[in-house]
Amino acid sequence: MAETTTEPPVAGRGRPPSTPTRARRGTRPGQTVVPLLFIAAAVVLFSIFFVGPGALGLYYSFTDYRGVGEPRWVGFANYSRLFADDQFYAVLGRTLTYTVLSVPVHVVVALSIAVLLTSAAARFRTLARVIFFIPWLISPIVAGVIWRWLFGENFGLINYALTVVNLPTQRWETDGNLSLMVLILAGTWGGTAFNMLLFIAALKNIPKSYLEAAEIDGASSSQRFFRIILPLLRPTMFLVVLLGTLGSMKEFALVQALNGGGPGTQNMFMVQYIYRTGFERAQIGHASAVSMVLMAILVVIAVIQMRFDRREDLS
Repeated sequence: MAETTTEPPVAGRGRPPSTPTRARRGTRPGQTVVPLLFIAAAVVLFSIFFVGPGALGLYYSFTDYRGVGEPRWVGFANYSRLFADDQFYAVLGRTLTYTVLSVPVHVVVALSIAVLLTSAAARFRTLARVIFFIPWLISPIVAGVIWRWLFGENFGLINYALTVVNLPTQRWETDGNLSLMVLILAGTWGGTAFNMLLFIAALKNIPKSYLEAAEIDGASSSQRFFRIILPLLRPTMFLVVLLGTLGSMKEFALVQALNGGGPGTQNMFMVQYIYRTGFERAQIGHASAVSMVLMAILVVIAVIQMRFDRREDLS
């Protein structure tokens, strides 16, 4: 009689052995090459238009280069003369004054227009956006000429309108404070559009449920704006203030076309001072030293604002 043996059951018999089935995706050559090409193009352009000129300007700031001939190394002589120049401090103070006065105006005007254009009661919003955006498309040189024609003392439209209504004309060009005010108005008129678009995009990203809940709880429109909308706009506000500060510190074309830094040198800003020193007086080395100081000031301002914004985020 044949003896039958029964094999013990084997776990998993009848099923294929468990093996890792993770699919390996092959990396296409284009997925690596194309990003590298874009990065390389950005690095090349950054090196050509920023690193190269910046390094050359830093080198010239330690020389007595005048645009012709070989530059002669003078060390920190340009910086010593710069920090002993009273005109430099006057120009720096006027530039800071313009920045402190113009940036809040830019922010308030752009935010006000953005709130109006995003409100449900607004009509012809698309047409209004196009109208407000047109000044940003105009060259600063052309904008300066337009505002110079408007606020000219002898031929300006504003003074002519004042004489029509029997009001005294104003010295828009020969009074330093009035000339600065006109410059702030012109800068706000030309730079509002870009900031307005940033605020409009930020306002549209605010959840409507927050505002509806606040309205149900009895919050007024001003309370909803200052306690809900404004805090949520803080990142965009920081960006607008940062860009506005850097742009105001580097303002040149509008000032040159509007009043040329006048009357006299009362409204001459940093970039104009660099232009006159380097190109009109042919003191390239001294102008390069001023450029390096201006760059250091802008870096410090940007770092302080970024640190302040980061501290607000942590709190």
